Amino acid sequence: MSADALVDRVCTEAISTEGDTRTVVTALVDRLAPLATSTERAAAIDGAVARLDGLDRLERYLADDSIDEVLVTGGTEVWIERDGVLAPVDRLRPGAIGVILQRVLARTGRRLDRTEPVVDTRLADGSRLCAVIEPVAVGGTAVSIRRHRVRRVSLDAFGPPDVVGVVRSLLDRRANVLVSGATSSGKTTLVAAALRELPCEERIVVVEDTAEIDIPTHHLVRLEARPSTADGLRAIDAAQLVRAALRLRPDRLVVGEFRGDEVLAAVQAFNTGHDGSWSTCHANGAIDALARLETLVLVAAPSWPITAIRSEVTRSIDAVVHVARRDGRRSIETIIEPAGGHDGPDGHVVVRDGERVADLRRRR
Repeated sequence: MSADALVDRVCTEAISTEGDTRTVVTALVDRLAPLATSTERAAAIDGAVARLDGLDRLERYLADDSIDEVLVTGGTEVWIERDGVLAPVDRLRPGAIGVILQRVLARTGRRLDRTEPVVDTRLADGSRLCAVIEPVAVGGTAVSIRRHRVRRVSLDAFGPPDVVGVVRSLLDRRANVLVSGATSSGKTTLVAAALRELPCEERIVVVEDTAEIDIPTHHLVRLEARPSTADGLRAIDAAQLVRAALRLRPDRLVVGEFRGDEVLAAVQAFNTGHDGSWSTCHANGAIDALARLETLVLVAAPSWPITAIRSEVTRSIDAVVHVARRDGRRSIETIIEPAGGHDGPDGHVVVRDGERVADLRRRR
């Protein structure tokens, strides 16, 4: 009996058998393949458990610490990202990804069907899963699973000492910092690396759509947004959580990402005594990040004049740190300080690739 056939047979019988999944599977493998070697036995057990309780064939890639992301294209093609390089590695059986998603999402209370064809959620191990099905995903189901890395990256890994020294000075003087960059450029990793350098007695309140920031401190409060559910639970969005966070006495407020109405509450908080706060946003550069922040505030408060929005933004953000990924390596590319506007080079201090470092001026 081939390895795949054995797993198929074990899963078929295990579905109708009560008990702990691994215990049931182990007994079935021993009965159906008594002559299997220890290696074959272990592979069959792991494969069957992954299919019944986990992500089936995708589990083997999520267990590999060198892989950053696992992707499924067209419902069957499996790709991985390792060191910034994408490569095809496997093919799923037709229909298998639908079964995998239904099983995994059932534990999170989320749904994925024609009425809700897009889902973004956190798995039990901390990995972040985004899935889109037909007809929205033309050509078949598309899935991205970004692994939750247990490995903690040091702040020193993001650049030479003079550049990293500027970030440490921002921490020491309790500057409000916006970290910008493209998708998977290292924004969240940089925020976590910076905050891990704080004294453990500082109370940090983190607000995220999907919990990702890993800060090993005994005085940490983590708040995660919740979407509405099919059984009637109402959504709790990031804007509500930001307002709640301010009442939880944070020494530092961390907003995982600016992307919606939460930006207005956060910017106002940053500008009213909540120093030392951090957040991230998607942008192509540091100046673009400030422009994006203005746009988000304008959407949240359309009656505000642009001059008032610009003033609010530049008074609430002390520095923008832009990170980028080059050849698989994530590093700080630019640091700017908005000082009274950002329409031109005046009022900005820029650090690029460690070639020129200037001390960030304190706000006048």
